[in-house]
Amino acid sequence: MQTQINGFELMELGFPQGSVIGIALKINRGRHGLNRVQMMASYAAVLAQPENYIEDNIFSKLAVAIIEKANEKPEDFIALNPTPPAFSAYGLEHIEEGARDQMRVAMQLPVTVAGALMPDAHQGYGLPIGGVLATKNAIIPYGVGVDIGCRMALSIYDIPEAFYNEHHDKFKRELVAHTKFGAGHGFQGQYKSEHSVLESADFQINALTKSLKDKAWSQLGSSGGGNHFVEFGIISFEKEDTVLNIPKGNYVALLTHSGSRGFGATVAGHYTKLAKDVCKLPEIARNLAYLDLNTSLGQEYWIAMNLAGDYASACHEVIHTKMQKALGATVLAKVENHHNFAWKEIWNGEEVIVHRKGATPAGKGVMGIIPGSMTAPGFLVRGKGEENAINSASHGAGRQMSRTKAIKSISKNEMQSILNHHGVTLIGAGLDEAPMAYKDIHQVMAAQEDLVDVVAKFTPKMVRMADDGSRED
Repeated sequence: MQTQINGFELMELGFPQGSVIGIALKINRGRHGLNRVQMMASYAAVLAQPENYIEDNIFSKLAVAIIEKANEKPEDFIALNPTPPAFSAYGLEHIEEGARDQMRVAMQLPVTVAGALMPDAHQGYGLPIGGVLATKNAIIPYGVGVDIGCRMALSIYDIPEAFYNEHHDKFKRELVAHTKFGAGHGFQGQYKSEHSVLESADFQINALTKSLKDKAWSQLGSSGGGNHFVEFGIISFEKEDTVLNIPKGNYVALLTHSGSRGFGATVAGHYTKLAKDVCKLPEIARNLAYLDLNTSLGQEYWIAMNLAGDYASACHEVIHTKMQKALGATVLAKVENHHNFAWKEIWNGEEVIVHRKGATPAGKGVMGIIPGSMTAPGFLVRGKGEENAINSASHGAGRQMSRTKAIKSISKNEMQSILNHHGVTLIGAGLDEAPMAYKDIHQVMAAQEDLVDVVAKFTPKMVRMADDGSRED
């Protein structure tokens, strides 16, 4: 059986981030007859004395890469800033050290202007998830993230809470009928949807985007894998909201979370590789390779990123339109916000590129949705425009367990018990998305009271997620 080892475990052994870890993980996938303990011991031995493994049948390539990496000279790379500005952080006591370390590295980039860490932050690749980074005329593909333009969309219906309770089976039927999940999955033939985004001239910017248009069309209106969901719930307004024109009360609402599917993932991978080729940063910062927006390559990525964001929005629009028609409902208000994106904004009097990797825009008066988990409430919020947070807030509760740890430590019975306790109907989803794998959303919200005002609370009632173990794509 293949031994599962991830990059974070190798970093804990002392492996540098980047290509060396990639080589090590490729060896691990080769099924060499070593169990997990033996493989980790071998990795440690190769790292300690790579010269002893230069001619080894299994570890020779890794040994050579480690030696070459050790002999790289600082002058071969773009210098990092030895005295970087400090970054703001919210709920820092609940943020793992790995995410803090990644933020410290990001602040050392020569293009960095300011940074902030949101209370749901946890370790990712390059910029931590929950990291906000403002740069000067430069864009970082891994600062945006793999699932470009991933977003939340909320439709509030003119349907009272009692109607949901009386017609539970109808909501379940429509949820299954009008959503599709799983990495690589999409629609074919007459089931494909139309949307004006497919007519965008930006698909023609280069061979890559042209080649992805057919896949984008087939996946339009689908939700992918990982923590993406479509769910019905009850949204509660404790008082009238005059801006949205919603009276006090409880309403049925549809909440969706997904991004730009295979289109965005392919764009992210392509331009991350190109950025690493042209922006030679030290290994510790390699995943933060950036593109100058004054270059053709930087402009290409900027256009492709914005197209991916528009496409992600179109996917949500298709889902929400289908559901509205199926329910015969009137939408009282719709709110949408995205993360995993970069914006041109004015910060401290100058134009900057603000990367929000797993962070919600929260400028003054800007609406957003911050979900909890499948059993914890989410919150409809209005931004306060806090400059120290670079006009941002968290994008959710944030993980407190890795997917691997969640699968190993949470049983199906435990997960079902908490679902039953909260009266939540779940369609799909694996143990990696169990509610216990996430931080306490109330703790996260308490840490960002200076960043957002709560407008309403959303309580999940029926959740659909991918059930094939796939991650966001």
